[in-house]
Amino acid sequence: MNTVHKSLLAVSSLAVVLALGACDRLNNASTVGERADSAVNRTEQAARNTADETRRMGAAGADKVDDATITAKVNAALAADKDLSAVRIDVDTKNGVVTLTGPAPSPEASAQATKIAKNVKGVTSVENRLTVKVG
Repeated sequence: MNTVHKSLLAVSSLAVVLALGACDRLNNASTVGERADSAVNRTEQAARNTADETRRMGAAGADKVDDATITAKVNAALAADKDLSAVRIDVDTKNGVVTLTGPAPSPEASAQATKIAKNVKGVTSVENRLTVKVG
C-alpha cells in the first residue's frame, strides 16, 4: 500500500469512527431526553396523586372535629351560660362523646348543661354525670 492509500484509509476510518460516535451520541441524547421526560411525567403524576389524596383527606377531616376542640367549645359554652358559669363542670371528650362531671345547682341546670354540650359541633353524645346539690 502506498502512502496515499494509507492516508486515505486512515481518513476514511476516522470519518467512519466519528460518524458512528455521533450516531451514538444522538441515541444517548434521545435516551437522556426520553428519560428526563419520563421523570418529569412521573413527578407530575405523583404530585397530582398527592394533591388528590390531600383533598380527600381534607374533605374527610373538615367535618370531623377533634376531641380537644370539642372540649374547649363545650367549656366555653358552659361558661357563657348564666346558670352554669359559676359552677365548675369538668368536661372530657373521647371520640366525640362528651362526659360532664361535677356539681350542678339544680336539675334544670344539669339538663341545660347536657343541651349546651349536645349543640356543639362534633359532639356525638353526652354522658351527664353531674350531681345536683341538695340544699
